[in-house]
Amino acid sequence: MKLRIISVGTKCPGWVRQGFDEYAKRMPREMPLSLLEIPAPRHHQDSNKVDEVEGKKIAEKIGPSDWVVALDEQGKSFDSKTLAQALDGWRDLGKDVVFLIGGANGLSDALLDRANQRISLSALTFPHYLVRVLIAEALYRAHSICIGHPYHRD
Repeated sequence: MKLRIISVGTKCPGWVRQGFDEYAKRMPREMPLSLLEIPAPRHHQDSNKVDEVEGKKIAEKIGPSDWVVALDEQGKSFDSKTLAQALDGWRDLGKDVVFLIGGANGLSDALLDRANQRISLSALTFPHYLVRVLIAEALYRAHSICIGHPYHRD
């Protein structure tokens, strides 16, 4: 199973890439974690048009058999152990898992409809760059729980 994060926005600060890369390299070979950046359209356009353009660009990168997890403020909140259980379940599906991070306006309705699951990382709002690091760490932590590694402590 491959884990992919598709995120709107490019040219993120170096510390974001460094943080993401640190957790991605900790993931096992049989569960690699990668990041695909989708350039954000100019936001001087109509907000609905921006959502539509972002949505189409992201949708083009999702395979028909991918299990899609939308990171959305209206999604279900998971703690680390629940995410670990979900990770085990996704692995049992035998599909690649794609996490979607929207731009400033969030994800389009079409992408939310395509998602197999919606997860909320927090009731707080985070910049999409930081979410890349947060979800990478959360996935590594979930994996460490699955294998009994002491990274996660109750």
